[in-house]
Amino acid sequence: MQDTEQAILRRIRGSGKGWCFTPTDFADLGEPPAVWTALHRLTQRSIIRRLAQGLYDFPKTHAELGTLSPDPEAVARAVARGRSIRVQPAGAYAANLLGLSEQVPARIVFLTDGAPRRIRFENQEIVLRRTTPRNMETAGRISGTVIQALRYIRKERITPAHRQTLARRLNAAEKKQLFKDRLYAPDWMRRLLAEISGEGGAHA
Repeated sequence: MQDTEQAILRRIRGSGKGWCFTPTDFADLGEPPAVWTALHRLTQRSIIRRLAQGLYDFPKTHAELGTLSPDPEAVARAVARGRSIRVQPAGAYAANLLGLSEQVPARIVFLTDGAPRRIRFENQEIVLRRTTPRNMETAGRISGTVIQALRYIRKERITPAHRQTLARRLNAAEKKQLFKDRLYAPDWMRRLLAEISGEGGAHA
């Protein structure tokens, strides 16, 4: 069991500060009881931090601020790996990621094709909300984040500044993918996505 703990610790340290993980990330290093025991011991030694049932991180620290809160995307990715599901940033968080909003929401929403879940830690809540297969077609791609961010902002509130921000934010490959993925967006958004992609003359 000590060997399992040392192997787990090496993987954690090798993944770097800020890594979030579940016991599934160590399934190749030992039997489940040994993995759970090792994680419990590492938590007691304050090497890792327990965020929720079956969810941990290797926390980052700051000289003045102390131990930092976990990165929401790292948390969502860990849950996704552990459950073999997909996740997609949505709402105000998606808009913030793209620089379309300065608001950093206390309640961070990810769409998922798996079971819904809420993870509360300190003053932060991460919500995994089950959605339709169509909304998950672009999961894992920045085009999916763009679509969800624009849904949040809403058609009547989208400004030229929003368009310009996205046009600068996306590289050529991402714009090409966005143009392809416009077919998964609401009808009202498709022409806008074509314009951001540099394909303004294309049919929506």
